[in-house]
Amino acid sequence: HSTRLPTLERTPFTAWCGRRICQPKDGPLSEIRLFVTTTEKQAEAVLDRLSEVFGEEDFAIGTTEVDEKRDIWEASIYMMMVDEESVNERLTEALSEDFAHLPIEREVLPDIDWIAKSLEGLAPVRAGRFVVHGSHDRDKVKTGEIAIEIDAGQAFGTGHHGTTAGCLEVLATVARTRTVRNVLDLGTGSGVLAIAAWKLMHVPVLATDIDPIATRVAEENARVNGVVTGMTFATAPGFHSTAFSTNGPFDLIIANILARPLMKMAPQLVANLAPGGSVILSGILAEQRWKVLAHYNGQHLRHVRTIWRNGWVTIHLEK
Repeated sequence: HSTRLPTLERTPFTAWCGRRICQPKDGPLSEIRLFVTTTEKQAEAVLDRLSEVFGEEDFAIGTTEVDEKRDIWEASIYMMMVDEESVNERLTEALSEDFAHLPIEREVLPDIDWIAKSLEGLAPVRAGRFVVHGSHDRDKVKTGEIAIEIDAGQAFGTGHHGTTAGCLEVLATVARTRTVRNVLDLGTGSGVLAIAAWKLMHVPVLATDIDPIATRVAEENARVNGVVTGMTFATAPGFHSTAFSTNGPFDLIIANILARPLMKMAPQLVANLAPGGSVILSGILAEQRWKVLAHYNGQHLRHVRTIWRNGWVTIHLEK
């Protein structure tokens, strides 16, 4: 599922798909960008429309701020050149009803590793006691901080996105106020949240993802961070994997994914939660908050707290 881009100092070529930065196996992130230029509010509306049309496919979509003072934004979709004709036709149709006045522009992108380009040099991110940093910033970790080293790579989750930072903040709160014996990080991406949970609580952690690349990257990141025991990694496209029954039920489940799959999986997620357990949900746009809460309230979870960051929310619930 493609979703909004975080604003990374005008780096429009970073595409966040769920919790993974998507890059086709046969080439760079994308060779063609089709986009419209408009206001922030209308760019958000265009993005919602693109999500409806392309949200279940592998085309990355996003919004980018061009000029803050003049309120100029772009809403874009990225693709390989071979897909341009069909995507252009569908994009034109998608915009024809409400956004026909916005001309569709085209940009040919250079063959650059935008994954590394967009994330290199980002400053460390601090959320509570956690500091998430690249290998080039090891010397910036302060005494008493829980350091998590995540370099630019194929799996999403460097801590710079508001959803990841929000999860880290709630994670610290849960660790202070609840007894946690085991943790599930559902949709682990880079593994940043799973690693954070282990470093903070030193309890067994199961980290799963539907993408084998993400699972492999998360396991490697755990080794980089000195975690050699206590974490289990599994590629699991749903709750059918035996990894859940073997390692659960869980006192804490973290799921930083997207609103739609979070709502769909609510019954199964709660079924894997131990009595009295906590849930941390994110990857949720502010306007989607009530829909997500309704699904989990329907599973008899109690809302504890919501954190708001840059248009995204992180929700803490208890069983």
